Amino acid sequence: MLKEKFDNVIIEMKSTQTDSDDTNGLELITEGRYIYSGDKCIIEYNDSEATGFEDSVTSIEVENENIATIKRTGKTSSNLVIEAGKKHHCHYETPYGDMMVGVYTHKIKNQLDITGGRLYMKYTIDINSSYVSDNEIFMDIKKL
Repeated sequence: MLKEKFDNVIIEMKSTQTDSDDTNGLELITEGRYIYSGDKCIIEYNDSEATGFEDSVTSIEVENENIATIKRTGKTSSNLVIEAGKKHHCHYETPYGDMMVGVYTHKIKNQLDITGGRLYMKYTIDINSSYVSDNEIFMDIKKL
């Protein structure tokens, strides 16, 4: 299986979170790591104050066209499964305690290849079946 690792990539990320009252956005440009192995890609970057998760590492593992896992480790941790057309119950840690959240994925568009590329994810989060937010993440990965 073809496997490439790029320790130096630029990750450009735009995310929006919309709840009943508000829309919040985040734009981030950071260096990270990218591993491509044909049917699986891993995007990894160190979090900072800008993301609100200082002293943590975020890793996004994308398999095929329809599933991604967003893992955060370090000072805070979480493990969200993003799978097109499905709902998963996932672990999410906050400064106020741990919780299980429901993640329903509306769409994943995986345009990642050996040179980097783009990833789009749109999903809804709920807690105890109560709506929390709609989320969109746009990522561009470019080799340095």
